[in-house]
Amino acid sequence: MSEKYLSPTFESGKHLFLKNIKGSIINLNLIKLKKEADYSGHPDLMPNEKISGLDAYFTYIREAEPFLKESGGEILFIGKGDLFLIGPENEYWDLCMLIRQKSVSDFFNFEQNERYMKITGHRIAALEDSRLLPLEEILLNKKM
Repeated sequence: MSEKYLSPTFESGKHLFLKNIKGSIINLNLIKLKKEADYSGHPDLMPNEKISGLDAYFTYIREAEPFLKESGGEILFIGKGDLFLIGPENEYWDLCMLIRQKSVSDFFNFEQNERYMKITGHRIAALEDSRLLPLEEILLNKKM
C-alpha cells in the first residue's frame, strides 16, 4: 500500500515558513475521500448515522470556513476531480480546491486556531489521502 498524506510535517511547515513569501499564497488541495467516513479517532464529532467521506468533508468545509474567513482567507474554487489528462493513469482525486490566504503567517494562524482544531476531525474522518501545494504568485515581469 502506498503512503498516505493527511497532515503537514514539521519539516514541510518549516520549509514554507523559511521561503519568506511576501503577500498572498494560494493553496492547491487535492483530496481523495473515503467511501464511508471513519470517526473512530474523533467519536465526539461522530454523526448519529453513518455518512460518506464526501458528506464528512463538506461538514468540515462548512465548519472551517468561518475560521478561514476570520484569518483573511477565502475559498476560490471547489471542483470534482477524476483521472488526470496528463499524469499517472491510475491516480485520481475526488476533489480539488484552491484556497487563498493573505500571507503564510495568516495561514499558520488559521491552522493553529484552537477553535478550528476542534473540528478538524471531520476532515480526518473523510480523507483517504491528500496533497497540499502552497503556490506563490509569479509576476510576469519578475524573474523566478
